[in-house]
Amino acid sequence: MTDTPTPVPDGRRMHIGDLAEATGLSQRTIRHYDEVGLLPATTRSEGGFRIYTESDLQRMLVIRSMKPLGFTLEEMGELLDTVDLLATDPNDPETRARLAGFIAQANAKRDKLALNLSRANSFIRDLQGK
Repeated sequence: MTDTPTPVPDGRRMHIGDLAEATGLSQRTIRHYDEVGLLPATTRSEGGFRIYTESDLQRMLVIRSMKPLGFTLEEMGELLDTVDLLATDPNDPETRARLAGFIAQANAKRDKLALNLSRANSFIRDLQGK
């Protein structure tokens, strides 16, 4: 699994397998995010298959980035709503303040992960020294 998304040509419509390949996430995970409302398919084919766009891919990459930081599904939804609002009104002070709160949360969560990683590395070194 890679952290770099597979490039998707502009305007290309993707099925769930394409989105899974582009993000490195499983189809099951993508379906789950659809079911909880974080990433509903832009449209469906006549046969009922989910169809995704480049903007859906970008949204999924935001979700994927939040997951290791321990954001809840509710928090993910709130951040995505905030990002959507900024796209329509980038200068709204209330929305900017909400974004600043998410940035502070992400920084705190990252710092906690870094501390835990440092402790894990120290633990492994201690074990290797025995």
